Amino acid sequence: MPIAGRNLALLYRQFGDPVDVLTLESSSLNPRPADMLRVQMHYAPINASDLIPITGAYRHRVAPPQIAGYEGVGTVIAAPPSLQHRVGQRVLPLRGVGCWQRYVDIDPQLAVPVPDDIVSTLAARAYINPLAAWLMLQQWPVSGKNVLITAGGSACALLLAQWAHLHGAQRVVVVYRSSAHAERLQALGLTALQDTEWEAMGAVSAQTDIVFDAVGGETGQYIWQALPEHAHFVAYGVLSGTPVRVNAARPALRWFHVRHTLGDIDAAQWQQLFSEVWPLLRDSECGEVDIFPLSEWRAAIESYHQSGRARKPLLCLDK
Repeated sequence: MPIAGRNLALLYRQFGDPVDVLTLESSSLNPRPADMLRVQMHYAPINASDLIPITGAYRHRVAPPQIAGYEGVGTVIAAPPSLQHRVGQRVLPLRGVGCWQRYVDIDPQLAVPVPDDIVSTLAARAYINPLAAWLMLQQWPVSGKNVLITAGGSACALLLAQWAHLHGAQRVVVVYRSSAHAERLQALGLTALQDTEWEAMGAVSAQTDIVFDAVGGETGQYIWQALPEHAHFVAYGVLSGTPVRVNAARPALRWFHVRHTLGDIDAAQWQQLFSEVWPLLRDSECGEVDIFPLSEWRAAIESYHQSGRARKPLLCLDK
């Protein structure tokens, strides 16, 4: 159990490999700002978007020292007098300080209430990947289109594929790397291709209207080159470390970043996005989780990097 008056946080004071530069530090708990909610965190997932900034890849906008982690779920334990009704409410304390800590203070307008029927292990994962998938499908509608999705073992690709079907895509093909992912994709009624099936991948790409790619590298480059000119190639990640390079205006390559897309939306628009995402999550296959105590954060990161991993590692922040 947390010690009263103390916080525990995973933070980094310099850039580098997360396993080398993250440290678990205990500190006195500062007084809660009068206009903020105080949230005791329960769970926070490990995503690429949590780990990559620690390496220094985004040093133009992220500077240490920083508490890591961009999403998670917790319970409001203290609030301003006018918001006492929110004490005991589960919320997502997002768009503030890092979530890989036991206590987070958050602007009440940005704290997203969690519906009672959404379990905490799912609520903890409701931001980075679901919101990215939902925003991309709004920006590039798939109704009647042939869709190709890479990084088939990732949480975002899994949601993109299911929601593309739901929104009327004519065909959805998912490219995966590890054969461990094939069975899950096929069980969802998805057409799955291993990224070594070059001939089949080229044939599918030639008939594709929209690509959602999180890999880049050789796979992404091959797909882009095989697309028809009218197609859109949406790049929302570079898991390979090498972005797709284009030498022509068509097929169009578009970059997607949740941060840029959200921009300066107001609090009402922010809350509205989650009111749209919760019903989708209720009816989706979101994958299983492995839970690690905060003290075992190194093992959690190691688990995240395992090839063929089928379960999302979650940090348990209240023990």
